[in-house]
Amino acid sequence: MKMYLALLRMRFLYGMQYRVAALAGLATQFAWGFMEILAFMAFYRANPANFPMEFSQTVSYIWLQQAFLALFASWGYGADIAETIISGNIAYDLARPLDLYNRWLCEMLATRFARAMLRCLPVLAVAFILPEPMRLRLPASPEQLGFFIVSLLLGTCVVTTYSVLDCLAVFYTMTRINLVFAMISDFLAGAVIPLPFFPEPIRRVVELLPFAAMQNMPLRIYSGHITGSSMYQGVALQLFWLAVLWLGGKWLLRRSLKRVITQGG
Repeated sequence: MKMYLALLRMRFLYGMQYRVAALAGLATQFAWGFMEILAFMAFYRANPANFPMEFSQTVSYIWLQQAFLALFASWGYGADIAETIISGNIAYDLARPLDLYNRWLCEMLATRFARAMLRCLPVLAVAFILPEPMRLRLPASPEQLGFFIVSLLLGTCVVTTYSVLDCLAVFYTMTRINLVFAMISDFLAGAVIPLPFFPEPIRRVVELLPFAAMQNMPLRIYSGHITGSSMYQGVALQLFWLAVLWLGGKWLLRRSLKRVITQGG
């Protein structure tokens, strides 16, 4: 365990070095957040009684989505892992006294938290002082805030295990298919449109998939759209898919390593 904690710390500190890139990305996130809120505002004003979420809930959803974009993005991660597999340098990783899957998982988690740390505080600070109706509101209760934090951590772990599967696919394709993984994940996780806005028959199916256990769950819990016993069910869903993806990823890695052939001295 100490080795993995040390790995997390080193990777986190490494990710914290890219402050200029984070500040450059903030302008894009603010612009995207305001654009989404203004677009939804126009729809709400046109027909305010025909939406599954209150406008204040949608605003909170959007600002939190921008603040924690680095935690939930399924793109922009794993390029070094894919290169290790393609180049054959994975042979060096196999010689190290660490479980390879858990090592990749720790590295990716640390990178996500480092990037999120650099970006989330400025976004939240501005979102909380904006005038109504664009202001980010606090959760309705301490219980709701606690469930949000737990769900946020679980959702990050779920999307990270999903990203590792993208890297493992390189064993079979010898090229990254990250774009395909990212498009599916972002849409079905509510990154483009929150899941409550999906048509009812599609939403019922999507809410049972692992994508619903990613950003969809913590953002809806914070905004107050998911409350009461539904919060317990949501966290249980996240734990279920985290176990499935983690075990599935470890099984796929073991199976893939049986196909690895290292040539040369």
